Amino acid sequence: MQAALPRPLILVSNDDGITAPGIRHLVEIVHALGAEVVVVAPDAPQSGMGHAITIGNALRLTKNPVFGPDIEAYECSGTPADCVKIAKHYVLKDRTPDLVVSGINHGSNASVNVLYSGTMSAAIEAAIEGLPAVGFSLCEYGPEADFSHVAEWVTQVCRHALDHGIPAGTALNVNIPKKSDTPIAGLRLGRQARAKWQEEFDRRLDPYQRPYYWLIGSFVNLDAGTDTDEWALANNYVSVVPCQFDLTAAHGLDQLSANWQLPMPEANIAAAPPQPIPSGDYGPATQS
Repeated sequence: MQAALPRPLILVSNDDGITAPGIRHLVEIVHALGAEVVVVAPDAPQSGMGHAITIGNALRLTKNPVFGPDIEAYECSGTPADCVKIAKHYVLKDRTPDLVVSGINHGSNASVNVLYSGTMSAAIEAAIEGLPAVGFSLCEYGPEADFSHVAEWVTQVCRHALDHGIPAGTALNVNIPKKSDTPIAGLRLGRQARAKWQEEFDRRLDPYQRPYYWLIGSFVNLDAGTDTDEWALANNYVSVVPCQFDLTAAHGLDQLSANWQLPMPEANIAAAPPQPIPSGDYGPATQS
């Protein structure tokens, strides 16, 4: 008789806080995969924190039974990146997660939003630590967002990640269209769209006539490509984009080497071969 495979260990975090509806849905989905689930998430909303870490203040870590007796869960006073760090090095200690998932975020993290996203920073922090990771976002803002259609797509991505691994040095950025009368067309692998926020600062006065400012703006998609995350979402696909934490612009190295007259040694940066990311995928991990 064949021995049963051990249960995969999945670490869950987010940026909307441990009591957000999105993380409850994500915990329920990955627990249904037969996984052992450990949650370390912020004790308060951390949206837009990007990859900030806490270095000047103490971190607080408290057990929270919010997900019931079957789920080991902690709330952390730090950022999403802090949560993954303390989970790996303290909470899990010598245990290595088979998968790290972050979300489900309330709102899109497609295109340039990935740079500001605490959700994706938790996933990218896991990738930095050598762990396979996925960040999930639903393209609907607000606490009343409808998550009833996301389980199928989150389950598919998590099963593929557990069974086949994730490319080394990357975290997957998965954005799911909000629920509508039109069924989701499927999963679409693509690249990050070139877009930006057209920003303004709204200047106001407090009761003492001192000025203060609110950042406002609108999202502008500058990319007409049909292979982007924004195109996929606009056409009712779940978008999957592999993201890397190495921000080196290879074309920038080539251009600077060719055009700048800098006093560089002959064996300059552009001529030196880049250090390769370790070959192979993260996984496949233990299957459920």
